[in-house]
Amino acid sequence: MVEKSIKINDNNIRYIIEGKSKQNLLLIHGLGASSERWENVIPHFAKNYRVIVPDLIGFGLSDKPMVDYTTDYLADFISEFLNEIGVDSLSIIGSSLGGQIAAEFAYNNSEKLKKLVLVSPSGIMKHTTPALDAYIMAALYPSVDSASHAFQMMSGRRNIDEKIINGFIQRMKLPNAKMAFMSTLLGLKDAEIISNKLISIKSPTMIVWGENDPVIPIKYAESFVSAINDCRFVKMLDCGHTPYVDNSDAFSNIVLEFLE
Repeated sequence: MVEKSIKINDNNIRYIIEGKSKQNLLLIHGLGASSERWENVIPHFAKNYRVIVPDLIGFGLSDKPMVDYTTDYLADFISEFLNEIGVDSLSIIGSSLGGQIAAEFAYNNSEKLKKLVLVSPSGIMKHTTPALDAYIMAALYPSVDSASHAFQMMSGRRNIDEKIINGFIQRMKLPNAKMAFMSTLLGLKDAEIISNKLISIKSPTMIVWGENDPVIPIKYAESFVSAINDCRFVKMLDCGHTPYVDNSDAFSNIVLEFLE
């Protein structure tokens, strides 16, 4: 994977790129994450696509300006990022917060988007869950114990890769990281439920949800599937909030079949 950086409105943005295809595939991570969250599936997708994976502004190793991190702001960032790197046609996979951002982008940029994959997206659920509470506490007070507990709850697995735990702790200790995290949470809380925008999405869409997701429970999938006109739904068995981490091979095969 090649690591690059660009400037957007004087902010340094870090991203990863792999693959030489003329077909572009953008991966958008979730709250508090970074491009590394996708590292298990990037090699699968890079066989057929040029895979582009940014650290969202405010997250990972990208700059974290003092702004309001609303979903509109983050969706606009994706548009600016794509314009800056010269991409005008693509498919998108978005996870959790990244799924809501991808849906917002699809609503405003139907002419650019070929296909859309939303993985356990936010945008409908308005209350918290114990797993989300644990994740918020780990972000505010990052330690091995708090992060391990949060990721165990989110995945339903006891054995979590140390690299995931340590990477999360390091990211949350960066300057302004907690500010961006909490600002994004407030932006999600204040945002309108995305249902009305989903109705206008024209791109063929797939919703993927882990059957045991404790962060955004699978019951919320129906709201997305029923609202989007051309939509398929896949429930991934024995998976939590991030099925592309829990079962990367199966996830990649499912999504590639849909994209192709």
